[in-house]
Amino acid sequence: MRFYLIDSVLRDSSKEECLSSDLPRIIVVTREEWDAYHDELMPGVEHNRIPAVIHSSKAEEHFYCLTGTFSVPNRNKPSSIKESFAFVIDPSGMLIADDSGAVNGYLAKIKENMHWNHPCLERFIYDFMDQMIGGDVEMLERYERRLDEIEKDILEERDSERLKRMSSVRSDLRELRIHYEQLIDMCQEFEENTNGFFQEENLRYFHMSTSRVERLYNSSGSLRDYTMQLNDLYRAQSDRKQNRIMTALTVITAIFMPLTLIVGWYGMNFIYMPELTSPYGYPAVIVGSLLIVIVGLVYFHKKNWL
Repeated sequence: MRFYLIDSVLRDSSKEECLSSDLPRIIVVTREEWDAYHDELMPGVEHNRIPAVIHSSKAEEHFYCLTGTFSVPNRNKPSSIKESFAFVIDPSGMLIADDSGAVNGYLAKIKENMHWNHPCLERFIYDFMDQMIGGDVEMLERYERRLDEIEKDILEERDSERLKRMSSVRSDLRELRIHYEQLIDMCQEFEENTNGFFQEENLRYFHMSTSRVERLYNSSGSLRDYTMQLNDLYRAQSDRKQNRIMTALTVITAIFMPLTLIVGWYGMNFIYMPELTSPYGYPAVIVGSLLIVIVGLVYFHKKNWL
């Protein structure tokens, strides 16, 4: 268990000081510690308010507390395993149950970087959520650069793995979009403040969080639309390539059809064919065949079919 008090900074505290102080408190426990000490840490909050399995980010208001869960995508691979933890908020502060270790990293950064002129639980939650989405703008920019590279590969007909790469990016962006949508719903739930757990003058922090997450949500949506456009571009390029192949085959067929006619014509079993006895017959057929090929190539080139 780790105990903190929200003062001008987020400072470490002992268990006794934390539970007896009038300052807003932050308590971080594991699931096992919550099972053992929930009555002492959060009197009146039922044990089952922290779920055993977490699938999404959400918040729920109750008469005496506000509970919820966070399911945060891995920034290196959003569609892979997520960081999951739960929380309980009551008038005294916030308890977080985390087995992943992610929360301690978030709190360490808050302790190091944040100094508050007007410390309050609402500002702490704003900074805590800011840690969860910190660096996401740069991450989305990296995805955009990856999509630009895929677009270049499609146009230059390089890299046979581009479809697989594009599918992976689209899957990651879908997970991020779902995550941002859930965070928006959570911030709006906080901002509604149905049971008055938060101070009215501090609800602006939740509005600020909502605005930041909405921008990320819109950006991820734009990038996902970009992947769909790239998919259409890939199909168009594939159709264009097939059309070029069919055009080449058509031109070859058109050129050799007269030659096939000549072969069939002179392959007939007639003895009274003047060209058969002429010493110039064979060279004449060769020259005629070459002229047919040359004329055909020049004609199709002028028509831009070659």
